Amino acid sequence: MPHRPAAVFALSDRARREAFPAPVLDRLCRLVHLDPATAFTEFTSPQARAALADAEILISGWGAPRIDRHVLAAAPRLRAIVHAAGTVKLHLDEAVFEQGIVVSSAAQANATPVAEFTVAALTLGAKDVFARARRYAGSRPGDGWPAGRGPGLLGATVGIIGASRVGRLVLERLRELDITVLLADPYITADQARALGAELTDLDALCGNSELVSLHAPALPETRHLLDARRLALLPDGALLINTARGSLVDTGALIQQCATGRISAVLDVTDPEPLPAGHPLFALDNVFVTPHLAGAEGREVCRLGEFATAEIARFLNGAPLHGQVHLDHLARIA
Repeated sequence: MPHRPAAVFALSDRARREAFPAPVLDRLCRLVHLDPATAFTEFTSPQARAALADAEILISGWGAPRIDRHVLAAAPRLRAIVHAAGTVKLHLDEAVFEQGIVVSSAAQANATPVAEFTVAALTLGAKDVFARARRYAGSRPGDGWPAGRGPGLLGATVGIIGASRVGRLVLERLRELDITVLLADPYITADQARALGAELTDLDALCGNSELVSLHAPALPETRHLLDARRLALLPDGALLINTARGSLVDTGALIQQCATGRISAVLDVTDPEPLPAGHPLFALDNVFVTPHLAGAEGREVCRLGEFATAEIARFLNGAPLHGQVHLDHLARIA
């Protein structure tokens, strides 16, 4: 019988149950020696330290403890960390990469529902659905249909900020539509943008010429308030801003000012601060639709993360290239 390396779950119980339902867990247990009922959210207990001592593979996810030099010292046999969730940025110390441990993330699998959410928001937002639904709910008998008609997506100019994993999936889906797509990304060439179905432009030009703008950039020091008061003012009257990336990309105060006038609208799945406190001004604006960071994998979608992680472990054990491998130099640019 082939050797099955020892693996340990480092994630919340809920994440373990949702990401690894019975069929996925069965496939995983054929690859590794694993206690399927135990998941650690800390590495300080005697039970956790004992598991680390033998672990060759850590399967992390939502609720994972940070993996630093102290954890690595307790895990001398560790060869790989496979993250059954999106970003690994907050979970891993640089020492992980310095010690040559292979790291993989299921960010690509998590990107799919975010892209689906974004395209749905673009479609509904182009018809001004969110504000009109609120006005409809507040109308009285005999008022008739709420005033205003969204122009729809046909012939629209859509601006995509960031050719990230999610950004590329959104671009892929937008190719099926009769629209003009602008793309701003400092790491993309004009030829690469054309291959993605978009016209490369700078961020100011994108803001000034897009009726709908969708954010897909990482949260970095240099991207904080990427859309500040000046750039938000560049958006055309009636424009819609969609943010499914990170709340810090947008100056919240400036956004409130622009939306409060009714000049532009917004769909926000992420905010700054996050979560928003009760009574926050964004909740009071009819033309701002706020959701609680739900665009990523939820419910039945979460099993995609476990499926991806299981397939990555199979590739790792077979010596095949990993589809979600993360390198040290990626940390500076990922969300």
